[in-house]
Amino acid sequence: MLEETVMNTTPANSVFDDAYQRQVADWWNNRRNDAVNLALGDIDKFYHHHCGVGAIDEAVLAEPPETREQSIIAELHRLETAQANYLLDHLGPLTRADRVLDAGSGRGGLSFMANLRFGCRVDGVSISQYQVDFATEQAAERGVADQVHFWFRNMLHTEFEDQSMQAIWNNESTMYVDLDDLFRELSRLLRPGGRYVCITGCYNDILGPKSSEMAYIDGHYHCDFHSRSDYFRAMAANNLTPIKVIDLSLEMIPYWELRAKSSVATGIESHFLSSLRDRTAQYLLIVADRV
Repeated sequence: MLEETVMNTTPANSVFDDAYQRQVADWWNNRRNDAVNLALGDIDKFYHHHCGVGAIDEAVLAEPPETREQSIIAELHRLETAQANYLLDHLGPLTRADRVLDAGSGRGGLSFMANLRFGCRVDGVSISQYQVDFATEQAAERGVADQVHFWFRNMLHTEFEDQSMQAIWNNESTMYVDLDDLFRELSRLLRPGGRYVCITGCYNDILGPKSSEMAYIDGHYHCDFHSRSDYFRAMAANNLTPIKVIDLSLEMIPYWELRAKSSVATGIESHFLSSLRDRTAQYLLIVADRV
């Protein structure tokens, strides 16, 4: 426990590798009042930083004005929760004795869902001190601070022990890092036979280079979406063997269509919809084993 306490107060200078990572951290640190994540998470205190998948309940759009917006927000959160559960479905059999890593854990929603489902220990890492503090407070309020821990650390050098994790996931966080650096670190952490699951947007390089719409999304989120082939090349180079790839692009469109009609719309919705509809962008679930 002493070691954990010391590591949890990691000096910022050892977390960031370059100015870009500092900029990303500052961007997330400044989103304390982000209505998109907070309004949805306030429903059940599971705060997510990812999109949703699945068909929407069209009835919410037909509700009277006094209840319509509240129902749309609840429906968006239901779709986000469905996406989170879909990721958890692919982590493989986990027990209370296992330890798992949420790489890019945000405000902690998926970490808490994993602990609730499997009873396992969960470690989440983020380069946003605000996110770490928010999630740590949530762990205390939920009474699981001894099982779910959040660390102000870089997912590219987490400081955890070799082969200490049975499963690891990235949920819409890989676009902030170099994939070779990421998968090298995650491969080091995973036990042989351990499971890695990634849900991410990417650009479809079969159709050519990154589109102007995807470049606009990059600028909005201060990120850099990788090509689809980048993922499989970097995995192969770092002992991660994909065993399942599912294209969720069409399943994602209803979420963005509904969000465009909500009070939490930011203007980015049309760019996602255009990219997904013309297939220049894809939304993938990739499941890989550590070999």
